[in-house]
Amino acid sequence: MGFRLLADAAMVAHFAFLAYLVMGGFLAWRWPRTIWVHLAVAAYGFFNVLVGWACPLTYVENWGRDRAGDATLPATGFIDHYIAGVVYPREHEALAQLLVAVVVLVSWVGFVVRRRRGTTGRRPLVGGARPR
Repeated sequence: MGFRLLADAAMVAHFAFLAYLVMGGFLAWRWPRTIWVHLAVAAYGFFNVLVGWACPLTYVENWGRDRAGDATLPATGFIDHYIAGVVYPREHEALAQLLVAVVVLVSWVGFVVRRRRGTTGRRPLVGGARPR
């Protein structure tokens, strides 16, 4: 039971990581200090696609599944098991990766534009005092 829970937690962490990879730049519009975390996550994702190394969460999930007596993920990993062929057709993986890259770049451009305008995460002063 504990090993299965660990494997499931690793799977949830994978999904959370991918969601943050796609949307984290937009979160930085509200919380600007998080842009550095998003830059690191995006760099990791980019190099993972470029080089193709295995994610440590895949090892954790497979270890937990193996100890629980369940089938492990295929050698191709988490995305091929849970996302490719489910969220997008397998033959359009390059297009899906390109769309993720475009979303990330749009979020970064928006972040820079908002920072230059001075609107990131701040509400305007009303009557000389900050609203509650």
